[in-house]
Amino acid sequence: MLVLKFGGTSVGNTQAFAQTAEIIARARQKDPNVVVVTSAMSGVTNILIHAARSAAAGHEQPYREARSDLLLKHQLVAGQLIEDGVERAAYGRLIDERLRSFERLCQSIFVLGELTTRGLDVVSGVGERMAAPLLSAVLRANGVDSEWVDAAEIVVTDAAYGAASPLMEPTCARTNARLRPLLEQGKVPVITGFVAATANGIATTLGRGGSDYSAAILGACLDADEVQIWTDVDGVLTTDPRIVATAETLPELSYIEAAELAYFGAKVLHPKTILPAIEASIPIRVANTFNPDGPSTLVVPEVDDAGSVKAITAIRHLSLVNVEGRGMIGVPGIAARTFKAVAEVDANVLMISQSSSEQSICFAVPESDSAAVIEALEEELSQELQRHFIDRVRAHHNIVIVAVVGSGMRGTPGIAGKVFSALGEAEINVIALSQGSSEVNISLVVSEEDADEAVRRIHGAFFNQAD
Repeated sequence: MLVLKFGGTSVGNTQAFAQTAEIIARARQKDPNVVVVTSAMSGVTNILIHAARSAAAGHEQPYREARSDLLLKHQLVAGQLIEDGVERAAYGRLIDERLRSFERLCQSIFVLGELTTRGLDVVSGVGERMAAPLLSAVLRANGVDSEWVDAAEIVVTDAAYGAASPLMEPTCARTNARLRPLLEQGKVPVITGFVAATANGIATTLGRGGSDYSAAILGACLDADEVQIWTDVDGVLTTDPRIVATAETLPELSYIEAAELAYFGAKVLHPKTILPAIEASIPIRVANTFNPDGPSTLVVPEVDDAGSVKAITAIRHLSLVNVEGRGMIGVPGIAARTFKAVAEVDANVLMISQSSSEQSICFAVPESDSAAVIEALEEELSQELQRHFIDRVRAHHNIVIVAVVGSGMRGTPGIAGKVFSALGEAEINVIALSQGSSEVNISLVVSEEDADEAVRRIHGAFFNQAD
């Protein structure tokens, strides 16, 4: 069994829908049991969220325009790819009702002047609920028997609106009960990605980019042979091709390498995607919808690739927060209180580095969170600041984390030396660095102005490119 997930660009316009339908038909020639998960059409979720937030701010025009624009966007594809008039009319009625419901919800948000996370989940899932029936109809128009399924019927989550977590036992029970009969009938189920529901049927979502997560959840429940993530790039590359034109597709990655790359900014896989796959030992293939015969990347439990660096990636728009002072030496609890304060303002810490002398702790947070973090730290550590146990709490803005990733780095001498030699030759200053005991990645902080050159130099050192 294959689970195929298609991202927003893969269903972004008429040509993309046609290409996606062809890929699904080809997949069925290899395996008759194919399950499809689809995102909303490219840009649709952003339009929906903007309309809802504008309604909460007292503006009606955006959601009214969104309704007409989205109706046209979807009907254009249906009109060009679905020849059967009855089928096309049925889809037209479905999306018209979807968009009427969206408009009514936005009217309620406008009247209340408030958009809750629960309400936002309902609004932001409308795009998938228009794309899935459209893709299913396009498949039928191409001779592939198909039925669309709302994931709210089968994916059961907790009530953490905006980024819900699946409850795997009821999800797997519902998934098998709903989808296996369709597969036995020779149909291709097309499932809405991203969306789900609580056990009581209240709409939730899995977080932005959650369609990948949806595919992995369903793949685990169905014991799929492979989960395929179809996107607009040729798999996972050695680095961002916009920075290094000679970046190459990685034929194979381990789960832990893929997790590190996803965490450190690689956009191809959603960070949570690999969790169900790891538990079920299901390979994940990343391929290009617009170059289906081109290179792809297979993510597997383990790879035998000793001594190698796999990829270099970067996270931007960060601030490096530094807590420093000679009075911190030997004082227990400073680190715990530091990160307690950070947690209280819901800031995400992406990297931590502490000097062995215990005179400073520094960590990276999103730049948008830095002001709140500094304020929280100054309040939490006010007594230490007054007594000069801590000299200061400060933030260094416009920094980037560059991560060098590869499970083959583990136990291999000279990797770090090669990284820093490459940066030294380019006179790039490393502001902070961190390497976990797993040795799967080396993370280093550089200024924004040095980031691209740092990526180029490190890539050139390990991939023998004249970058």
